[in-house]
Amino acid sequence: MANIDAVTHISLPDLIRLQADARALKLPSARPVRNRQAGLQRSPQRGRGMAFAEVRQYQPGDDIRSIDWRVTARRQAPHTKLYEEERERPVLLLCDLGQTLFFASTGAFKQVRAAEVAGLLAWLALWAGDQVGGIVFNDRELNVLRPARRKKSVLRLLDTLAEQQRQPGREPTRHAPDPDAGNGLDRALAEARRVAHTGSRIFVISDFLGVSGDTGALLGALARHNSVSALRIVDPLELELPDYGRFAVAGADGPVWFDAGNARFQDAWHRKVNAHEAQLEECFRTAGVAAATLSTADDPAVVLKTLLGPGGRIG
Repeated sequence: MANIDAVTHISLPDLIRLQADARALKLPSARPVRNRQAGLQRSPQRGRGMAFAEVRQYQPGDDIRSIDWRVTARRQAPHTKLYEEERERPVLLLCDLGQTLFFASTGAFKQVRAAEVAGLLAWLALWAGDQVGGIVFNDRELNVLRPARRKKSVLRLLDTLAEQQRQPGREPTRHAPDPDAGNGLDRALAEARRVAHTGSRIFVISDFLGVSGDTGALLGALARHNSVSALRIVDPLELELPDYGRFAVAGADGPVWFDAGNARFQDAWHRKVNAHEAQLEECFRTAGVAAATLSTADDPAVVLKTLLGPGGRIG
């Protein structure tokens, strides 16, 4: 089942070359692209990042909270204020490179897809005139790169993405688990709440296999004053086993073999997958966070084109 030709690691030069794919994303498509996946819509919560644009006559459907009462009284007709996003705003990319992302049965390892998505979004944000920053984390490290509107900042982020990936033959030194360290994803979300300015655009890129009972609350707290989207990286084998055959999966103590044709094993696997899917759906729902899925078999640039706004807008 596993594809031995799967890409296991992406280098800094490869991430820099993603500029070409990102530029293509900015070109308007000739026809709208339809996709079953949820789009990355903005959260209904708004914070800093909205600038006054104009006042016009009230139209059905306008938010009554935006009515300009002074203009309304002066002109004897309801008028409402219109706002638009400020041209420059912080975009924060949380990229998970933990041990569960060092895996793929096809295409490229999840850590490669996560880094590619983060790289594409970083280039798009920079060209949109936004500040770009990130939190890159794995099971041991958490690196914070505060948002700035400079190409140098994007390059530092890409360099961190390249360095923190696991590589065959260069496995990181093992450390005993730190009971006080907590879940890597949860630690990154808590750090993002401390780092992010109100009104930031935040993307959380992870396989979300490390979701905990606290993840939903942390996501919700982050989304309260920011626009947050979750980009989930999955491998087809994680969601659906083959009907038969014996396979090996790498484990901490060596390969673990399983028989896909064993009915009891299949039943236990499906129950575990269904329970995790339900937990994740509830997590995103209660947090009020938009979520989309990208497979290891997918080209990230193609998937992002179906999720982003016109002209590659990441609003």
